[in-house]
Amino acid sequence: MSKAKTTGNSGKRKPEKGSTPAKGTHQAAGGELHQVAGGGHPALTTNQGVALSDNQNSLRASPRGPTLLEDFILREKITHFDHERIPERIVHARATGVHGYFELTASLKQYTSARILTEVGEKTPVFTRISTVAGGAGSVDTPRDVRGFAVKFYTKEGNWDLVGNNIPVFFIQDAIKFPDIIHAVKMEPDRGFPQSATAHDTFWDFISLTPESMHMVMWIMSDRTIPRSLRMIEAFGVHSFRLINAAGESTFVKFHWRPKLGLQSTIWDETVKITGADPDFHRRDMFDAIAAGNFPEWEFAVQLFTQEQADSFPFDHLDATKLIPEELVPLKVIGRMVLDRWPNNFFAETEQVAYCPSHVVPGIDFSNDPLLQGRLFSYLDTQLSRLGSPNFHQIPVNAPKCPFANLQRDGHMQMAQPVGRVAYEPNSLSDTSPRETPKGFHSAAITETGEKGRIRAESFADHYSQARQFYLSQTAYEQAHLASALVFELSKVEHLHIRETMVGHLIHIEKDLAKRVAAGLGFDSMPAPPVAAAPVKKQPPSPALQIIGKMKDTLMGRAVGILIADGSDGEAIRKIKKAATDAGASVKIIAPKVGGAKLADGSMLAADGQLAGTPSVLFDAVAVILSDKGAKALSMEGAAIDFVRDAFGHLKAIAVDQGGQALLQKANVGQDAGVVDANDRKAFIAAAKTRQWDREKSVRTLA
Repeated sequence: MSKAKTTGNSGKRKPEKGSTPAKGTHQAAGGELHQVAGGGHPALTTNQGVALSDNQNSLRASPRGPTLLEDFILREKITHFDHERIPERIVHARATGVHGYFELTASLKQYTSARILTEVGEKTPVFTRISTVAGGAGSVDTPRDVRGFAVKFYTKEGNWDLVGNNIPVFFIQDAIKFPDIIHAVKMEPDRGFPQSATAHDTFWDFISLTPESMHMVMWIMSDRTIPRSLRMIEAFGVHSFRLINAAGESTFVKFHWRPKLGLQSTIWDETVKITGADPDFHRRDMFDAIAAGNFPEWEFAVQLFTQEQADSFPFDHLDATKLIPEELVPLKVIGRMVLDRWPNNFFAETEQVAYCPSHVVPGIDFSNDPLLQGRLFSYLDTQLSRLGSPNFHQIPVNAPKCPFANLQRDGHMQMAQPVGRVAYEPNSLSDTSPRETPKGFHSAAITETGEKGRIRAESFADHYSQARQFYLSQTAYEQAHLASALVFELSKVEHLHIRETMVGHLIHIEKDLAKRVAAGLGFDSMPAPPVAAAPVKKQPPSPALQIIGKMKDTLMGRAVGILIADGSDGEAIRKIKKAATDAGASVKIIAPKVGGAKLADGSMLAADGQLAGTPSVLFDAVAVILSDKGAKALSMEGAAIDFVRDAFGHLKAIAVDQGGQALLQKANVGQDAGVVDANDRKAFIAAAKTRQWDREKSVRTLA
């Protein structure tokens, strides 16, 4: 295969007016900074002062070969990055962790010797941690962000950590760029904000200079990054891995998690208001579901393909910015995961659990994906920094549940007490010390050839084709949300040239998208697109990439809020609550006072939430059951007006009786198929199972 160096940068820029390029650069005492030929910028160097000729690519054995351990530049950069924060995680600090089990339903014995994937019916304990990426541990649950999805399988053959995201691709192709993307997305270092947000200059500056990020940009600007619930997200292993069978034959595999409840996301305005109403919205939702016995469940599926199939793909599967469409390689469901137990102590388990992609079991191996290759080193190094000891595997949540034995000794926080004279292997002094076994881990027997060098394969050069495919695969509603998200984010960017460069990239993805964003940003003319490193290919739309098209026609896992006040009809409340619970929803009664309300028959009905503190953004659908007197009282209450106005604006079904209708009229809330009579409970349940998408054009202007 031919090779081409594709740094990912779309071009150099002149320093901003008044800037001092060398400011903040380390300089040895009495020495001169290296200078970049033909410019005023100092040369980029290692911490030892060695100038870098390439800061874009790791050292590989061949263009598509494995990353080499001798790459001291990669190791220095990643090591420094891994140790930048203690003890909080640098990324994925904000998380929800839950115990559960994995059950295999279809054997992959033809492809792998891993018992976890061959023993049908076996239930394997797991600990799953779902997290945001950019924010700190004290940030909110609901920013526009990627969700990490890490599963620790406590298998009979040792721990297997499948560490993925709710998005199947990533921003970068090479791990050497990971510190850069995270530095760009984190709080800007001179001001300490924004927290857990991408809507700022440093993030979009980096992205605008990194065309390989464009596919991921489509995903993060889509509704995938504002999920309704952690129980309603898909998850992906991102990288290609290998399965190895008993004969030593290997097959490529990609791993997928698909939620039993289906996909569902929020509306951006709704997300913003949820953040204020309940910063712990996702964590609380998971806790309440498990406490109620509504255990979240995911199907576990694989995409299996050979090297010959991979060679025929119109993209390189080793490129982490690419996915394999389900229409090209169908998913095979082989198991399920059920999360059924909340941790006894958040710190001891959710905070101390340590995931490493390098934790695999016999029968599972790695591909040459350069992002994966860097992660194999980085995660272990990070755990050493965070948990302070190579003995972090002895913490209960990290310890294998199968027997384990080796000759490693001592170290900080050593909790075991090894006995005997021997602490090495081979030895002749012990009949009981552990020995290697033919049944142990074997790597795939793959031949690697090529020239060593900092080279990125030519097959990694196409940065726009799958970004275009993703956008064109969305429904018209989702395309509008994506375009509007780009307008919102880029409107927060202070520097015009960054906004212009991003719109230029969008021209390569889809001209209509670029025009919509340019109009939203108030551009008088379209900027010139950057030069594309490879032609943009027209790939068929993939409906599997939608959310709306994959939503399930169900109220299972959803929540309904019923707003009441003194004088409300108790029988009407009871009937609509029963209809919602029978359909699988959880129901909460909302009243002006936390004590509840006195109903028309004189009885008291306790409230689950007080109106001012329980807005409609916390529910998937609402009902408003009020007497004429109650409606008149609430018509002078801003929280009640907002309750119904937001429910309508966020495209939710609303059931109303006569008093509820009066409140809607006072709030100037319109009428459509999603606003139904409370007596027509069948119509309300049908409307509550989805958003009223056609309503959106009447309540907000989208790009």
